[in-house]
Amino acid sequence: MDTPLDKLTEEFRRLPGIGVKTARKLAYYIVQQPASRVDEFVDAIRDAKANMHFCSVCFNLSSQDPCPICSDISRDRSTICVVETPQDVQAIERSGDYHGLYHVLHGALSPLDGVNVEDLRIRELLQRLGNTTVKEVILATDPDVEGEATALYLARLIKTAGIRVTRIARGLPMGGDIEYADEATLAGAVANRQEM
Repeated sequence: MDTPLDKLTEEFRRLPGIGVKTARKLAYYIVQQPASRVDEFVDAIRDAKANMHFCSVCFNLSSQDPCPICSDISRDRSTICVVETPQDVQAIERSGDYHGLYHVLHGALSPLDGVNVEDLRIRELLQRLGNTTVKEVILATDPDVEGEATALYLARLIKTAGIRVTRIARGLPMGGDIEYADEATLAGAVANRQEM
């Protein structure tokens, strides 16, 4: 028979990236906290679930609609960066170097996993491009098979509208060693080299 601790462990284990040992560690941590701390944790989960929604413009997660990025009139409206997930938006924003708008696809093309064109926010992207004066679309999908396939598909569609399409550069991470890099990373680094 499952104990309440076992049930809690199983719920943590359902979270992405959480294995059995980490789930058990989190479950033990929670049950050892004061009831008030557990209530705060549960309230934070309920509040996030109730108040976070997808922006009607870019489909990023936000507590307001349109989201703060789409609402910010100081952003460069001539550029849209297309990403797979809301987490990708946050990662690019942390860099502090991009000041345009975003469009979140909510995945990448993966027919083997049942993810097709109609499962992503591609139709909304194309509608958005048709209703704006966007001059450049930056494709910032992951550099894996699915991300590359998605980027190629989108590039073909967007170029027919006469909009400039660029792809984020790939290469070695800062502090990485060339001798330990895989062939695909090295090929991307050489292909995307920059003038100094």
